[in-house]
Amino acid sequence: MTAPALTTVEEAPRRSRRWASGGLGRYLLTRFLLIIPTVFILMTVVFFLMRITGDPITAALGGRLTPAELAARRAEAGYDRPLIIQYLDYLGGVLRGDFGTTYTDRTPVTEILTTYGAATFELVVYSVIVALVLGVPLGMIAARTRDRWPDAVLRIIAILGYATPVFFVGLLLKLIFSAGLGWLPVAGRISTRGEITMSTILNPSPSYLLDALRLGDLTLLRDVVSHAVLPAVALGILTGGIFLRLVRTNMIGTLEMQYIESARSRGVPEARLTTRHALRPALIPIITVMGMQIAMMLGGAVLTETSFEWNGLGYMLAEYMKARDYVAVQGIVMMLAVIVAISNFVVDVVAALIDPRVRY
Repeated sequence: MTAPALTTVEEAPRRSRRWASGGLGRYLLTRFLLIIPTVFILMTVVFFLMRITGDPITAALGGRLTPAELAARRAEAGYDRPLIIQYLDYLGGVLRGDFGTTYTDRTPVTEILTTYGAATFELVVYSVIVALVLGVPLGMIAARTRDRWPDAVLRIIAILGYATPVFFVGLLLKLIFSAGLGWLPVAGRISTRGEITMSTILNPSPSYLLDALRLGDLTLLRDVVSHAVLPAVALGILTGGIFLRLVRTNMIGTLEMQYIESARSRGVPEARLTTRHALRPALIPIITVMGMQIAMMLGGAVLTETSFEWNGLGYMLAEYMKARDYVAVQGIVMMLAVIVAISNFVVDVVAALIDPRVRY
């Protein structure tokens, strides 16, 4: 009689672990499947919004071709067909990996995405590093000096960081460190000499940083990094201010918890309490909002890349919008949406692994 009871008691933790594992799997599967309708809805909205002002051929080339030439180009591209047929044709092309060809320079959109996407990815990675380097340590300092003058100063800095327009920050940085002090380049991803060196590489990657590391050329590496400093700082300050406020708020709450008070009563140094015991719980909110911040960075990348002539997707998006090349705009916007959706999924995975409470 007692043996089955013991077996049942022993199997209860196993069933609980299996249920938890299944809960994590269901959670991740649900979050992954949500990427599909998110991208589909945005792609549909962008497609029909772009058609409000007319067909892309007329928008991009109107005034430069005769009415007969425009009509021929519209018929060739299929824009004389009903809108729903154009939409279904566009969906079919996307499913085949064909995003169309731009009208202004006759470049395949997939080539634009692969060529300039790496530059935007590099800029976002640099900016996240800047945001973490600025936001996390300063947030810890603000939490440890709560309601004193360092805390007040850091809170003001945080507000200025995420409230100041990114293009204005970029302009100030260029005026100070490029035009004034002459320490850093004013624009571009690399110097002309660096581009000449890059052109000698066989099978180059889309990333200048990776190619510089492959060559082992310290001068070229310094050139690439120096061009990335100001754009990364301008974009990273925006998110760094938000990280500072999040770390400060959550670390203050963590430092008041009972297990921290118990460790403090045992004589654990305050610095160790902050870095070893309170930091990890305070970082969980940063991870959970990281996906949203990446979306904000991609939005800010349009202004940052335009300000610094950083040839990424944001810069090309602005250029194609000025040229009213809607085919290129559709492809770039959809790629940015995919990046944001995948980034949110990765953030959800990390958050679920760190904090089991978000799985249920």
